[in-house]
Amino acid sequence: MGYYPRKRASSPIPHIRSWPEINDGPRLQGFVGFKAGMTHALFVDYRKSSTTAGSEVASSVTVIEVPPIKVAGIRLYGNGPYGEYVLSETYDPSSVNDLSKVMPISKDYKGKEIGEDGVTDVRIMALIQNSKVKAIPKKRPDITEIRIGGGSIKERIEYAKSILGKEIPFSSFSSPGKFVDVIAVTKGKGFQGHVKRWGVKLLPRKNRKHRRMIGTLGPWHPDWVRNTVPQAGQTGFHQRTEFNKRILFYGKPQEKQITPAGGFLNYGEVSNDYILVHGSIPGSPKRMVKLRDPVRQVVKDVEKVTLSYVSTVSKQGV
Repeated sequence: MGYYPRKRASSPIPHIRSWPEINDGPRLQGFVGFKAGMTHALFVDYRKSSTTAGSEVASSVTVIEVPPIKVAGIRLYGNGPYGEYVLSETYDPSSVNDLSKVMPISKDYKGKEIGEDGVTDVRIMALIQNSKVKAIPKKRPDITEIRIGGGSIKERIEYAKSILGKEIPFSSFSSPGKFVDVIAVTKGKGFQGHVKRWGVKLLPRKNRKHRRMIGTLGPWHPDWVRNTVPQAGQTGFHQRTEFNKRILFYGKPQEKQITPAGGFLNYGEVSNDYILVHGSIPGSPKRMVKLRDPVRQVVKDVEKVTLSYVSTVSKQGV
């Protein structure tokens, strides 16, 4: 029931609804990237309880392009009887032109001073620089909020002021060996039937008229069709969260090229910083993904992941 209703996501841009608390100094708790595709890599198995611990193993990895984000504003939140609300916000004057493309801003705005009275949470307004990603046809920037966690409220505000107007790389958020949660919108599959959408059992071969349908819509009483009955409908294009995905590598294309011969299928060339994530993540190529500090981490981080080989063989027979 946690996935109900299975309808299309309101936007291909995912939304982070909650943030974990952290104990270290003030820093960003999230980042934004674009899914490029998948490949495979050889690395020393870092999992202590694995049967192949310490041995070289091959595994699938996902390539996520992570261009730097620009801190365009600071937003401070208070907590009232109806939940969180915006106390005050300020913008970077050099980013007002870009911000005005995605949200209304007063023409005479020149920035405001912000205090810490009544503040319960500090977030930055980050510009996602789509124009720096060759694979993304959309050049107008998108905007998202990223929480600043750790330390006191005063330290968070000072940290936010220190990065206002600057470009922040992925390394300021996380590093190889650490876990992240990946939030993205899955591949859309359109209107699908009972069996594909819910995985219900096929009816017997001699059933009247149909096999790929449910046997009953429910009992006589209650005398309505309940929403728990598997039925056909929208499949895919749902926002989903993949918990505890390990970052295996963080690199720059100038130092180590990751783009395969012929480019990634349906994506092309990776021209910015990128990360390799162990396993798969939701979404199709070019889809925006958001990364967050893990909220359910049980296994400890590792200091280093030893990669010996990353495949750049063509994915389309070039």
